[in-house]
Amino acid sequence: MSRGVNISTILLPLSEKPIQAYFGQRLHTLGLLKWIVAQTGRANVFVSSYSTSEPFLNGYYLMRRKGDIAQGIILLDNRAARKTLQLEQLLCNCFDAVFLGQNHSKVLLIKNSSWSVSVVTSQNQTYGDRAESTIITTDQGVFDQLMKQFICCCSEDAVEIDIRNGTGIITENKGAGQPAAHTGADWRPFGIEY
Repeated sequence: MSRGVNISTILLPLSEKPIQAYFGQRLHTLGLLKWIVAQTGRANVFVSSYSTSEPFLNGYYLMRRKGDIAQGIILLDNRAARKTLQLEQLLCNCFDAVFLGQNHSKVLLIKNSSWSVSVVTSQNQTYGDRAESTIITTDQGVFDQLMKQFICCCSEDAVEIDIRNGTGIITENKGAGQPAAHTGADWRPFGIEY
């Protein structure tokens, strides 16, 4: 599939249809994120994926630099840690926090003062010609549930890569299976409101 597919030929605007589904080869995560943010405006973006890719991170970085993304957090699987750490500099430029955990989910949560958009997809943040399935919804209850569980996975079941000081190493007091630095039921990533 080419990366230049017009998503508006596949999906209706978010304001017209609060829940949509797609199954096929023409929809990719980065293009979908751009399409959503074009409708919502600047937003916080929470990403969960098994792994990520340099093309996705480059596109995400450009969106962030342009001002489309306010703050971002990503949760990746610890089995993909070797690949993740090879992309360390890009991850540091793209996200405010990077977590590694037991994660196979592929979710985008996009939030600002007017919109709460949830995307659940079978696709990692890669390009390819395999059929993928995606559900997009603006339902607040779905967003709240997914966000609550995203925070739980980051705070209880993951380790945080220390990107704040630029070393890219796991925070010194962390080990496999130990909780991330921000634990507790009221944890909010860097004060982001959702």
